[in-house]
Amino acid sequence: MTQRPGLLQKMFLNVCVILLLIYVFAPLAWLFISSISTRAELLVIPPHWIPEQPTLQNYADILFPGAETSRAAQDFGEALGNSIIVSAAVTLISLVVGALAAYAFARLTFPFRQSGLLAIVGLRMLPAVSVVIPLYVILRDLTLLNTRTALVLLYLSFTLPFVIWVMTSFFLSLPRELEDAARVDGCSRLGALWRVIIPISTPGLVATGVFAFLLAWDEFFFALLFTSTPIAKTVPVAIAEFTGRNAIDFSAQATGGVLAAIPPVVLALIFQRYIVRGLTAGAVKG
Repeated sequence: MTQRPGLLQKMFLNVCVILLLIYVFAPLAWLFISSISTRAELLVIPPHWIPEQPTLQNYADILFPGAETSRAAQDFGEALGNSIIVSAAVTLISLVVGALAAYAFARLTFPFRQSGLLAIVGLRMLPAVSVVIPLYVILRDLTLLNTRTALVLLYLSFTLPFVIWVMTSFFLSLPRELEDAARVDGCSRLGALWRVIIPISTPGLVATGVFAFLLAWDEFFFALLFTSTPIAKTVPVAIAEFTGRNAIDFSAQATGGVLAAIPPVVLALIFQRYIVRGLTAGAVKG
């Protein structure tokens, strides 16, 4: 009798885990199933949960577009490259500038330090739609409309505050004695930062960098408004363009979604060890 409550509790937890896994992975599974199905099969009622005639033609149309493929499919490869370039640039700049700014907020004492940090976070909370017109005018005057440079600058407006906020909390969790010992040994403040703090902050930097990359990778609003040709379009906009005026290419959208998910997944798998260490060490604290 004493083991029965434990057995019931274990069964309940297992059921909850199974339901959670279904909730998380069912949309991803349907996304992949849709990507290897034909358009006609996706419109069948009731739907086929397993394609009767699976095909990789949707991937071929996007990865190796021909003259007969749609314009959206032909532009997808270039959009994928734009997203990689823009997201990588935003992540690198955010980490370099954000880490230095976060270290200053965490270790230095200067006027309006706390209010300045709150102001940076407040900028992140500003609705994007409220600054669209001023941003459009500025980019137009600088001849930066429909360029990857414009997207990098725009994306930094929300990734940089995020990096500063997260890394400030991470640096505050590190003992000051490490820097004091380095400075006693002759290091300058920047030398202590480079030789001591940065190496032990690698997990936090990597975890924050991955999140910053995902923020830039998934951004849709600015990319939709400030790009108009394949020169600067990103993946979210390219996927949306599979929706036509009179029809929606569901299979192509699903294929684009699968391809768009690959770079973030690969990035997370490569840096998985650092991400876990960064999260458990307080990289997202505060």
